[in-house]
Amino acid sequence: MTEGDKYRALHARSLSDPEGFWAEQAQAIDWTKRWDKVLDASKPPFYRWFKGGELNACHNALDRHVEGGRADQLALIYDSPVTTSKQKFTYRELRDRVAAIAGMIAAQGVGKGDRVIIYMPMIPEAVMAMLACARLGAVHSVVFGGFAAKELASRIDDCNPKLVLTASCGIEPNRVVHYKPLLDQAIDMAKHKVPRVILFQRPQETASMVAGRDLDWVETVKGAKPAACVPVAATDPLYILYTSGTTGYPKGVVRDTGGYCVALHWSMKNLYGVKPGEVYWCASDIGWVVGHSYIVYGPLIYGATSILYEGKPVGTPDAGAFWRVISEHKAMALFTAPTAFRAIKREDPDGKLFKKYDLRNFRTLFLAGERGDPPTVDWAQKLLGVRVVDHWWQTETGWAICGNFEGLDPMPIKLGSTSVPSPGWKLEVLDEHGHAMKAGEVGALAAKLPLPPGTFPTLWNADERYKQGYMTEFPGYYKTGDAGFIDEDGYVSVMTRVDDVINVAGHRLSTGQIEEVLGAHNDVAECAVIGIADELKGQVPLGLLVLKSGVNRPHEEIVGDVVTMVRERIGPVAFFKSALVVHRLPKTRSGKILRGTMQKMADNQPWTMPATIEDPAVLDEIATAMKKETT
Repeated sequence: MTEGDKYRALHARSLSDPEGFWAEQAQAIDWTKRWDKVLDASKPPFYRWFKGGELNACHNALDRHVEGGRADQLALIYDSPVTTSKQKFTYRELRDRVAAIAGMIAAQGVGKGDRVIIYMPMIPEAVMAMLACARLGAVHSVVFGGFAAKELASRIDDCNPKLVLTASCGIEPNRVVHYKPLLDQAIDMAKHKVPRVILFQRPQETASMVAGRDLDWVETVKGAKPAACVPVAATDPLYILYTSGTTGYPKGVVRDTGGYCVALHWSMKNLYGVKPGEVYWCASDIGWVVGHSYIVYGPLIYGATSILYEGKPVGTPDAGAFWRVISEHKAMALFTAPTAFRAIKREDPDGKLFKKYDLRNFRTLFLAGERGDPPTVDWAQKLLGVRVVDHWWQTETGWAICGNFEGLDPMPIKLGSTSVPSPGWKLEVLDEHGHAMKAGEVGALAAKLPLPPGTFPTLWNADERYKQGYMTEFPGYYKTGDAGFIDEDGYVSVMTRVDDVINVAGHRLSTGQIEEVLGAHNDVAECAVIGIADELKGQVPLGLLVLKSGVNRPHEEIVGDVVTMVRERIGPVAFFKSALVVHRLPKTRSGKILRGTMQKMADNQPWTMPATIEDPAVLDEIATAMKKETT
């Protein structure tokens, strides 16, 4: 067999016989009732997987491993450099703790189908809370800890929870984030009145309680009777995860139970190349989809050991933080965002801190969340000496749309590409009229329906919004909202969001294409490109550059270099004439660069402070730099 043959045969079968293919994969997990139909395609675009089947996600994540011989294997390692604390839980210990918390939740009248909001930091109790909801068949909605009160209130009103589980605070490297006042404010603002709050008091801060509504977590769980797993329909929701909508009103992405468990189990072995019992680390947050899938459900359903990390890639205490965690816990893989590696590269460009640690167990680095720009991927490959897999996914999809399948027969890595489609994904590049484009041409990336298991069947209480937002522009396809191209070998390159394709004098250019050139400059640690309005050209690109630590060259020289590089590598057609050197780029807490917000600022259009922004002060710095540039 040649490289990739195993993958190609498997992918082809997933498209030609999706029901047979996914029925086989579903044998790997436990069902209390077998499905009647693998794929219900009776009401497109509302496809349903494993209709008639029943199971429980918490049983598959915990109980079946306890019963099947993994009771004393580590399930969860909590590592918190911000509080200098660590904890480890075996599958038996985690099962018992989760059963008690489920009993505590059930005692508040929460049952199958009821919603519970989880507003907590990266602590073991947050993971336990998610699994406890799943144990009861309740639908959890995790809201990123420290989210603004207005955003939290909008989520309370959308899903009408019976209960909110929270903690007194979150810990950042230089500050304490006070969760409880934000939650109290959100409950006051919301039309839906939350009847009960259970509060976990962290040692770093004791929060005030509202009499008659709030209960103390530790005291309440003491008297709880452990709860058993409640079977739910495969098509029942496991969770709702909100993602910001273009209208400013959040979209509640629904994740069904059966298809999700099947897809995650398959991906742990075949995409991530994990063996049961190995230590796998996803350095994300449980507030994001990546945290749901690959800190909590994926590793545990598969029988691996998952790391829960409460820290940063730099500053807790230094840019060697990730190497310390991998070395200490013998992690075989790390899954993180490219922005984390750009931060490490900026602080320690020569990788001096890396040399201090033993990473002999480490096999693969996985990147997702933003495009893995070739300079960063190349730097990581050379430093680590392992394969670096950039893969593509979205909150809506629940797991990877594309990747390099490390557990099958890994194919060559192509810098700048997210490799090849996952099983069940038939991807095409379409122009604005919905016509297929040729290999290598940039257009809208769209997927032929139905989407595979694990993806979103709809939005919470918003079927019409689901249809209009994702399924209408290209009938018969899911509109990903991302732009890119597919090359002659079938490799997919995601260049940018469709909104970030700029039109320079009639030429459609991807900002990611230009960023790739800027990022290749030796002095540049990180960069972003936005299109700004121009009377003559329509739009022209503006670069923003963050330099590596210790670079002392005059900024004008570096700007001159990158302008020349773009002219040489893309051509005068890009009309790239200017760049700004800034200290930082504005990002969401999940690491996405806020290009759209910066573009509005540059064009003097109205803009609002994004709820998910990591540090609002960065936008003030960018605004000042842009003002200087234009004057």
